[in-house]
Amino acid sequence: MFEKRSWIRLPRNVVIGHGVISETGQMLSELHLSGTPLIVTSSTPKVIAADRVTEQLASDPPVELVETARFSSVEHVIERARTENAGYLLGIGGGTVIDVAKMAADELGVGFVSVPTAASHDGIVSGRGSIPEGTTRHSVAADPPLGVIADTAIIAEAPWKYTTAGCADIISNYTAVRDWQLASRLKNAQYSEYAGALSRMTAEMLVGNADSINQGLEDSAWIVMKALVSSGVAMSIADSSRPASGAEHLISHQLDRIAGDTALHGHQVGVASITTEYLHSGQDGNWQNVHNALSNIGAPTTVAELGHSADDFIEAMTTAHEIRDRYTILGNGVSEAAAREAAQVTGVI
Repeated sequence: MFEKRSWIRLPRNVVIGHGVISETGQMLSELHLSGTPLIVTSSTPKVIAADRVTEQLASDPPVELVETARFSSVEHVIERARTENAGYLLGIGGGTVIDVAKMAADELGVGFVSVPTAASHDGIVSGRGSIPEGTTRHSVAADPPLGVIADTAIIAEAPWKYTTAGCADIISNYTAVRDWQLASRLKNAQYSEYAGALSRMTAEMLVGNADSINQGLEDSAWIVMKALVSSGVAMSIADSSRPASGAEHLISHQLDRIAGDTALHGHQVGVASITTEYLHSGQDGNWQNVHNALSNIGAPTTVAELGHSADDFIEAMTTAHEIRDRYTILGNGVSEAAAREAAQVTGVI
């Protein structure tokens, strides 16, 4: 008897475009969400987006400000939502706000709607949240948002570093999919051809359009947001972060432990993906394309640009395999000599 099953959780509605923040009320109505929402936001997004959403709602919903991504922030949102008897959560802001709101909604068992004000990473639509705690960053499973409202006019005005971080996060899908395929061949890890192809296509879309992604252009925000949504969907299809998280993410998480939360997540995985692509394909491989795409959008391509030391990066490369039971090109560990060669040949250090 054929017994395979797959439960794919995807957003019901995704709206991307100019001025679509004004359609938030309509989306909420179409989603048939009941009760009063708790708006989770931070200082700047409250002014540029959350206040505009509040005007569209019949009631005057409570607002919880979140400035740091910590488990304590998630707990505060949960407590506030229970106190206010919130029917669902609206996360309006950058990656920190959306991850915190998503995880709180999952714990509460209520609906969640994502309203990103920056294109910093694919967490705006995925079923995962990333929360640093001390020297460790935890990636936690959660239900994806029921709806996503991405106003490209607002996102185009966000600090450019957040957009380049989002681009770098997507470009790193190249090596994430390679690692996933490697794990499938060598460790019999479950692999989804559909999710893998979608993730790789998303990375190729960013690489192919890197020359046209420029600061202040709404068309650039449009390209990046479509890519982030596609990446999040790939993870939902796979029911795993595998399509968008491989050795490059392990290196980034290890950098957080070793050197602290110095650089943006997307920038770290972008730089790490240059070296992991080199490990996959060698000196004449695709790492130059990854490097050039990052350079063209103005994302960091060196450890120095991240604000880290070469020694910290090499330590992260040689110890990242210890973080979790996920087979990647790092295998059971890369020697210091091999890590240093990869970083030096690619110009990362």
